[in-house]
Amino acid sequence: QVQLVESGGGLVQPGGSLRLSCAASGIIFSINVMGWYRQVPGKQRERVAFITTGGSTNYADSVKGRFTISRDNAKNTVYLQMNSLKPEDTAVYYCNSRLALEPAGRGYWGQGTQVTVSS
Repeated sequence: QVQLVESGGGLVQPGGSLRLSCAASGIIFSINVMGWYRQVPGKQRERVAFITTGGSTNYADSVKGRFTISRDNAKNTVYLQMNSLKPEDTAVYYCNSRLALEPAGRGYWGQGTQVTVSS
């Protein structure tokens, strides 16, 4: 049984930081591409960042220079360090795992964690 469990969301002021974690079980973590997506009500889910099995990373233009994705294969965990947060970063953030040959947006999903950026 595959489980992706996100944590670390919450309420933060603009300019603040949060670190999201996603602990995976039931998959061979090291061979999965891991990603973070976000969604606000009424809008499509947006890919924020992903990290390949080799450690290469990719970011949405809206978060480049502010967010950093990383993975710890020994802990089966992927992280998203979010700095200089803006109100427009407010969303439910989802963790995703997929095999490299699967298209983006497929694979397994976590339940999501709410991030709210507000003063």
